[in-house]
Amino acid sequence: MNYLTFFVAILFYINGIGQIQYPNVIVIFCDDLGYGDLSTYGNPTIHTPNLDRMALEGQKWTQFYAADPVCTPSRAGLLTGRYPIRSGMTSKKRGVLFPDSAGGLPKSEMTLAELFKTRSYVTSAVGKWHLGHLPEHLPMNHGFDHYYGIPYSNDMNAKVGLWGNYEELINDPDYDWDYRNYDVPLMEDDQVIERPANQNTITQRYTDRSIEFIKANTHRPFFLYLAHSLPHIPLFASYGFRGRSKRGIYGDVIEEIDYGIGEILKTLQEEGIADNTLVVFTSDNGPWLRFKTHGGSAGPLRAGKGTTFEGGQRVPAIFWGPGIVRPGIIDTPGSTLDLFHTCSTLIGKKNRKDRKMDSYDLTPVLRRKEGSPREEFFYWAFGELHAVRSGPWKLHIKQRAPVHYGQVVEMDGVELYNLEKDISEKYNVAEANGEVVNELLMLIKEHLEHTSDALPDQLEAKIAE
Repeated sequence: MNYLTFFVAILFYINGIGQIQYPNVIVIFCDDLGYGDLSTYGNPTIHTPNLDRMALEGQKWTQFYAADPVCTPSRAGLLTGRYPIRSGMTSKKRGVLFPDSAGGLPKSEMTLAELFKTRSYVTSAVGKWHLGHLPEHLPMNHGFDHYYGIPYSNDMNAKVGLWGNYEELINDPDYDWDYRNYDVPLMEDDQVIERPANQNTITQRYTDRSIEFIKANTHRPFFLYLAHSLPHIPLFASYGFRGRSKRGIYGDVIEEIDYGIGEILKTLQEEGIADNTLVVFTSDNGPWLRFKTHGGSAGPLRAGKGTTFEGGQRVPAIFWGPGIVRPGIIDTPGSTLDLFHTCSTLIGKKNRKDRKMDSYDLTPVLRRKEGSPREEFFYWAFGELHAVRSGPWKLHIKQRAPVHYGQVVEMDGVELYNLEKDISEKYNVAEANGEVVNELLMLIKEHLEHTSDALPDQLEAKIAE
């Protein structure tokens, strides 16, 4: 390369104010969306043309894992790149944070937003937070410049006695949810601006705020964390989407989310920044099967939310970025944990060395479709290690009931499954593969030895009355 060519290359690499033009990053995170809930993943009655397009033009991952099978710890894992046990954001006593919780994500943890701030990104969180609702735990204290959304799950602060008609509710596919039954606050930055939040219009408002943020920051790098509070029950869709899907209200919810994603992609293209933007779409855990047709589908996977079966943690994942991602189907493992190291590489930073990280760099996969560097995954739930995967093999040492995941399953012994041959975890082959079992038990032992520095349980403490 001669000096002139080199100089031109540098000009293209540097923007008008003399700074390296790092990519924009948008992470779209759904709540309780199952592996089988998108048409690109095989659902026959929920139509998601915009996500289908993202999968066609980008990468669709078929073996991608959420950090945990329930809300709070899963979000902690995504934002920190660390198993939630390390930050104390998983608990044997309380699975998630509640409106009476005193704790939240420790300030000692570095979030994706704080990582991006080291490169002078503008950052925004839109949607469900669920990492602490007290002032010291809100997004503004974890690297986000702006916040618009609800601080915890959309079913919390429910009216007393609401669940008295539970059996009637879950057997009625047309049950009409009333947002006024849930005293959930809508916040802007650190102020409550609406209570209860009108959840009939909340998906549209999340989309509108996201687009406003993008348009306001087309000339500087930005990070947008759009965490939809749906399809977690109770289910709500704007009136223009009610009754559109053959799948019922659950399908209406997904199709409205998909429409909003299409509007975001259109905005990126109209603003001329699509080629320098990475969009990641995934879910915090599997479907809430307890709610029957009001819950989602894990497709061919076993069980759902709250369990460490594949249906609880293997989730849809799509990476889209015309100038960044080489299209294709990726059938090697990845995780929401890996977004931290991947984003570090994208902005020219090394992965953190001051603490144990559980994040792998996926940029070689995104750019060149190389095999994923993730060779193992540890399935944590409710403050305990339940299973491990290495290669095709998955070993269960603890389990929760597939639907009523609050119940602990008494196992007769460990269970081993070959996930490449048995995606539904139907056939326990532990007895015939004793050597593999021993290898995985040793892997578990080594992993547990490296979690001895875990922070105390952050979810157990309640606000003093």
